[in-house]
Amino acid sequence: MSEEKSLNFIEEIITADLAAGKYPDGIRTRFPPEPNGYLHIGHAKSICLNFGLADTYGGTCNLRFDDTNPSTEETEYVESIKEDIRWLGFRWANEFYASDYFEQLYGFATDLIRKGLAYVDDSTSEEIAATKGSLTEPGKESPYRNRSVEENLELFAAMRAGKYKDGEKVLRAKIDMAHPNLLLRDPVIYRIKHAHHHRTGDQWCIYPMYDFAHGQSDSIEQITHSICTLEFIHHRPLYNWFIEQLGIFPSRQYEFARLNLTYTVMSKRKLLQLVNEQHVSGWDDPRMPTISGLRRRGYTPEAIRRFCETIGVAKRENLIDVSLLEFCVREHLNKVTNRVMAVLDPVKLIITNYPEGQTEEVTAENNPEDPSAGSRQLPFSRELWIEREDFMEQPPKKFFRLGPGLMVRLKNAYIVRCDDFRKDETGRVTEIYCTHLPDSKSGNDTSGINVKGTIHWVSVPHAKTAEVRLYDRLFKSEDPSSEEGDFKEYLNPSSLEVLPQVYIEPSLAEAKPGERFQFLRKGYFCVDTDSTTDRLIFNRTVTLKDTWAKQAAKPGA
Repeated sequence: MSEEKSLNFIEEIITADLAAGKYPDGIRTRFPPEPNGYLHIGHAKSICLNFGLADTYGGTCNLRFDDTNPSTEETEYVESIKEDIRWLGFRWANEFYASDYFEQLYGFATDLIRKGLAYVDDSTSEEIAATKGSLTEPGKESPYRNRSVEENLELFAAMRAGKYKDGEKVLRAKIDMAHPNLLLRDPVIYRIKHAHHHRTGDQWCIYPMYDFAHGQSDSIEQITHSICTLEFIHHRPLYNWFIEQLGIFPSRQYEFARLNLTYTVMSKRKLLQLVNEQHVSGWDDPRMPTISGLRRRGYTPEAIRRFCETIGVAKRENLIDVSLLEFCVREHLNKVTNRVMAVLDPVKLIITNYPEGQTEEVTAENNPEDPSAGSRQLPFSRELWIEREDFMEQPPKKFFRLGPGLMVRLKNAYIVRCDDFRKDETGRVTEIYCTHLPDSKSGNDTSGINVKGTIHWVSVPHAKTAEVRLYDRLFKSEDPSSEEGDFKEYLNPSSLEVLPQVYIEPSLAEAKPGERFQFLRKGYFCVDTDSTTDRLIFNRTVTLKDTWAKQAAKPGA
């Protein structure tokens, strides 16, 4: 009998709620991004959690855009977020926007004013901050705190009508200036912002703060389990206070640990800085932790979902090794990608006893992990490109590739023996001369000779050319956000190496953007969106092995 998968703490809560008959119509979750940037791998964890819970328990999950700050939000970000969620394999039950509720939220605010629980404050943001107090000292009440209900209603209506400038007035909840939770010391719930909104245009010039809009939006949609990251745990009492005072549907907030990944920054502000200062080519630069960047690099949605499942849902923050994400990517790509041959650092190999002008076809298996992937025919000729690292003038004892007198198998083809080589005036090897064993062809080898090494190759007259971009980790620090000074000081100067002239087998000539391959012995690669039929560009998704683990193990690394 297989062992049942253990429940995380949120699943335990939902299971208990359903067993108690709390939600006969099913659970409702939501994913509520602010459209002020592109989603990153941390958001993927939240997406998988919210949509996954709805799927597991037969509920629904809404996509709701928290668009309450018009100066930072754009339609471009809305569309990118929707594309990323679809690509990850999820579909939302409803598409909502906090701006859909602006009129209702305004009504909620006036309800609080009528109950004597909110007031208009003329203080500046600096003055409000100065009177907040501290963890050991209570705050000081605003001189405007005891305005009459009528005056507050009149002033709030005037704020909406646009009679005041930005920062001239705010609406604050009247709670307790001595509350031990500083967030409940008369928080600002509306501010004036004369800015064009991407959906409502210039209809509004006052906008609700996140803490005011969030819980009420959940309530309007009757969200049963409002799942947030741990930094919102101190906001929960305020979330509950608004719902209780307004007497609306009692949505409940639960918090889980956000994803922190080594060699990565997750702050949208910092990611935007990298884009604006052109440290990367854009939000979808393959070095970025954005979902669009990971997609362009060649990551698969299956691998990302598997990663999110593996790390699980916890109540305590921790730092996840990016190697685990890369492992999940390798594991999936190993199953689904065809093996092809590409020579990244070429040197010419000439088979001196192979007839000039002759070409024959050799059979290559597409994917040994997937028999249904079939095979293809590759042209083989007298002159081949091989990797420069596969030849050494003075090879050590356990070097099982080419060197004077050494033998090696050419993948899917013949065994060859190195007889000679030629160098240019700088001492660089330019040509390697070999003889082949005609009776050693793969699949029909009668030579009786066993060799320990196999190398890949591309036929010179049939080779196509491509640009290859070797991407590595964007930061050289394991935790750049915790380092002293500017986080950009820890950018990895070797995070991108461009190889402008790589030789690839002819079967890749028609490869389309987004297609993924394993370059034999080199790693997993994806056709970049910049590719054209005249110029193919491949991005390295991930190496075949975790090379960083080896580097970290070196003395002095």
